[in-house]
Amino acid sequence: MERVFLEKIPFIEKINSNEKVIALGDFDGVHLGHQKVIQKAVEIAGEKGLASAVMTFYPHPSVVLKPSAKRVDFLTSLEMKAGLIEKLGVDILFFVRFDLALSQLSPQDFVDNYLIKLHAKHVVAGYDFTFGRMARGNMNNIDEYSRSMFSYTVVPKVEMFGEKVSTTHIRALVAKGAVDDAALLLGRPYRTTGVVGHGDKRGRTLGFPTANVESKDAFLLPPNGIYAVRLIVDGKAMAGACSIGTRPTFYDEMHAKTTVEVYVLNYSGNLYDKEVSIDWYKRLRAEKKFQSADALIAQMEKDKADTSGYFDSERAESK
Repeated sequence: MERVFLEKIPFIEKINSNEKVIALGDFDGVHLGHQKVIQKAVEIAGEKGLASAVMTFYPHPSVVLKPSAKRVDFLTSLEMKAGLIEKLGVDILFFVRFDLALSQLSPQDFVDNYLIKLHAKHVVAGYDFTFGRMARGNMNNIDEYSRSMFSYTVVPKVEMFGEKVSTTHIRALVAKGAVDDAALLLGRPYRTTGVVGHGDKRGRTLGFPTANVESKDAFLLPPNGIYAVRLIVDGKAMAGACSIGTRPTFYDEMHAKTTVEVYVLNYSGNLYDKEVSIDWYKRLRAEKKFQSADALIAQMEKDKADTSGYFDSERAESK
C-alpha cells in the first residue's frame, strides 16, 4: 500500500493520476463500522477497475478545533491505523494534515482541492461524515459539490447490541475497563504499543519479573487494575497479567507515576528495549493497596492463576 502525506494545498507531493475510489473518514480505531466503509470502497474499486484509496486526517480534527480540550485518548497510532487499513486491501492511503486553514475551507473548496485533485471517480463515506467549514458538507449534499466529477456511496449505520458502533462508544468502554466489550466492536482485541524499559525491577524482587512497557504514542489506557493480556514480541503472542496503576503498596498514590507492567506466563527471556504490543482481553480486578509485600505476592499468585484460567477457557471455547 502506498502512503502519501499531504501537508497543505496546493500539493507539492506527487499524486498518482489514476482515477480512484476514495473512502473518507478519520477512522480512529478502524472499528467494524470503519471497516464497512473501507471494504465498500475496495469492492467498488474492484468492480470499476480503479485504484482504492482511503483519505484520513492527522492530527484528529478535535485537537485543532478544540485546543483547550486537547484529546490524547486515541485508539490507534498513525502507524497502527495504516497497518489495519492496509490489511483491508487498500492501494493508497492519504494522510491529510488537518489545520486551521483546512478547517476553514468551504465544502466546495474541500471537494475541489482534495477529492477532485486526487482524481476521485467515486467517494465512499459513512452516513454521518461531514466536511467543510462548520460541517456544512455532508453525504446528503455532497452531490451539489461534486461538479459531476464523481459518484458516491453512503454506508449506513453499523449497530451491535442495539447501539451504533462508533469510536466514541469504544473509547467509553475502554475508559471503564470493558476491554472485552470494546473488542467486539473493534473486531479484534484493543491494542497498545510501546518499548520495554528498565523500570525499578520491583516485580523481579517479588518473584514476578515484569516488562515495563513505555509508549511514545498517546493511546487511551484502561483504568488502573489487573488485566488478562497478550504481549506480542517479534510476532509471537504470549499470555500475561498486566498491571496498570501507581503501585500503591509501595508508592504514594498522589505522586506516583502510572506504569504499565506485564508479567508474562511461563517466560524467562530478556525483553529490554524490545518493541512490543499489548492486546487487552479482560479486566480481572481493580488496583488495590496491600498491607505487606507478602499479601501482594499472594494476590499476584491468584492473578497469575486467573490469567491462566482465562486463556485456558478461551482456547477451549475456540475449539
